[in-house]
Amino acid sequence: MRVLLVRHAETDWNRERRFQGRLDISLSAAGREQAESAARLLAATPLAAVWSSPLSRARETATAIANPQGLAVHVEEAFTEMDFGEWVGLTRDEVKARFPDALSAWAETPQTARWPGAEPLEDVRVRALAGLERLRAAHQGQTVCLVSHGITSRVLILEALGLGPDRLWSLQISSTGISELEFRDDWTTLHRMNSLVHLADIAVA
Repeated sequence: MRVLLVRHAETDWNRERRFQGRLDISLSAAGREQAESAARLLAATPLAAVWSSPLSRARETATAIANPQGLAVHVEEAFTEMDFGEWVGLTRDEVKARFPDALSAWAETPQTARWPGAEPLEDVRVRALAGLERLRAAHQGQTVCLVSHGITSRVLILEALGLGPDRLWSLQISSTGISELEFRDDWTTLHRMNSLVHLADIAVA
């Protein structure tokens, strides 16, 4: 089977570099344009299903992709974004001022970073992989689009490549970046990584 893994389109908080976590932020006007551009590109690929994180920014992106194909969006809690705890709503500069040690750990050893209210990265990995197993069981031999988030998407791609969460920052995942994973019984192939060809004329955060 193939999974077209798409990060949600842009929100105003993406543009402001604020930590969103599980706060339910909707797409910005630019984000809606990005989502429509991704939908036009993916319309050329027949999809068996479109799965999404429950957060609005992901569901809105997924709906834009699903509508041209006449599909409903299947919402899966396992693919929601990491909970950033007390960082939610803060800019990176504000976090640096208030949580300097935790921010350094997040940048250098994300798999061990801890701060108040935050979801450990290993917990994100466990739930995301459980969701992926459900997706694969439901769509063997088919092509599916999954709309998720920056951290969750990184974890899924690293796992497919046989890399650990310590390599989290080895990957760039942009707004509506499209990555393509092919799953077989004994191996996984990454065919596309963070493709942004559909945004050639649109500003990207």
